[in-house]
Amino acid sequence: MIKSLLYFLWAGVFEIGGGYLMWLWLRQGKSVWLGILGGIALALYGAIATLQSANFGRVYAAYGGVFIAMAMLWGWRIDGITPDRYDLIGGCLALVSVLIIMFAPRI
Repeated sequence: MIKSLLYFLWAGVFEIGGGYLMWLWLRQGKSVWLGILGGIALALYGAIATLQSANFGRVYAAYGGVFIAMAMLWGWRIDGITPDRYDLIGGCLALVSVLIIMFAPRI
């Protein structure tokens, strides 16, 4: 379970970080090199996700919840947008959903 959660965290860092670098390049006129690094980071995100032991659909469904929480943390720490109580409630619900999808006992 710990290994799976670490894969989710690393995937989130690469996906959100890669998307942010692309955003800086395309939306804020920063260097094309940031866009290239963003593309590489996004490719690494795709590779890291394959290390999960669950099937594709389950992994990507659960990753959606991880992405929600990590995107809010990114916005808070990098862009200075403080999450409000509803952001926090939604993020917690998303993470509970991840735990259910990935780790609930299957019959």
